[in-house]
Amino acid sequence: MPQPSEDPASLPPQEAPPPIELPLPPPGTMGPPTEYVRLRRECPVARLRDEAAPSWFVTRYDDVRAVIGDARLTRPSVDGWSFRPEQERPDGPELITMMEMEGPRHTALRRALSEAFNARSVRRRRPRIRRSAERLLDAFADGDRPGDLIAGYTEPFPLLVVCESVGIPYEDREYYLPLADAALGALLTVEEARRVTPLLRDYVRSLIARKRRLPAADILSDLVRRCDRGELDEESVLSFGLSMLVAGYRTTTMFLSDAIVALLTEPGRYARLRDDRSLLPGAVEEFLRYVPVMNGVVVLQATEDIELGGQMIRAGDAVLPALASANRDETVFDAPEQLDLCRRPNPHIVFGRGAHNCIGAHLARAELTVGLEALLDRFPHLRLAEGHSPTWDDDSPAKSPLTLPVCW
Repeated sequence: MPQPSEDPASLPPQEAPPPIELPLPPPGTMGPPTEYVRLRRECPVARLRDEAAPSWFVTRYDDVRAVIGDARLTRPSVDGWSFRPEQERPDGPELITMMEMEGPRHTALRRALSEAFNARSVRRRRPRIRRSAERLLDAFADGDRPGDLIAGYTEPFPLLVVCESVGIPYEDREYYLPLADAALGALLTVEEARRVTPLLRDYVRSLIARKRRLPAADILSDLVRRCDRGELDEESVLSFGLSMLVAGYRTTTMFLSDAIVALLTEPGRYARLRDDRSLLPGAVEEFLRYVPVMNGVVVLQATEDIELGGQMIRAGDAVLPALASANRDETVFDAPEQLDLCRRPNPHIVFGRGAHNCIGAHLARAELTVGLEALLDRFPHLRLAEGHSPTWDDDSPAKSPLTLPVCW
């Protein structure tokens, strides 16, 4: 854990490195940004340029691992952090998910969710997860060739799993998906995130009222019962619902999509995994390390002065740990730029650590495993469609294909 200076003024003076732009992946690729290698070597704690408050981009494994577990760094609300001087903090309710909750309320909510998200409960749900995957793949197989695997499979599959587990109506997706995506884009478009916050809160509040009238065998209904017994407050239940809408499925969609791109763009990779399923558990861990979804999209805020990597981070400064860079740190991983389906050991930190480590890690692993396994079974000869390239959103720091044309 990084240690604070006893007296910040007594630190030896250092020449401040020039500020940097937020690194973005090369156009038309999943990334990661090419600057990561240089930043890890020359400027592992870099000041970002043109920010309303000082903001620091952290790229080395040890530093990233330290800051994501440091209680002195907290997460501001999704729509409450602004990088531009002209943007003011919102006047109304902020978009608080589980990742921004702190203290006893956060502890109580994680305790209430521990059984639903533990490894045993997720194993029991795997047959249902597999049926969801097969249903979508059957419908995809009946469509035209080439088919877009994103729209037909990797986009709806994680959402369907989360909806069935949590109790969010899948049929409402045309309403809440655009709102959730706007909230996820807060790093680049804070105004949009603030616009959709009351709409998302109202939607989750309506779900809570529905579960109170008509409880079902799902996680949200269980939390509402606990709320009515006084174990949780309603705002905590609301924060959980917002977490599932904003982040509970989208990152899994990105990881699954990018993993399939990685398998199909290198000759023999897909066939190797298809023919030797014993590789699948380790391959999933390697996809989590290798796929650079977490490209600086985590924002933390210092609550006190902290010295890190020769830089003094002041209270109120923002810190952006680049998990995707940490997971390719050459001092930790051999040949980190290579996808090694048999990599051992693999101490990636994609799920974070400390009080806010991802509570859905077991579910995410199951979705990736089952999602890939079902795809390998249903389409043993899947390939990229000749003459049709994947498309990408080149403005986003977190990259996955918007379309993925395939044949089978």
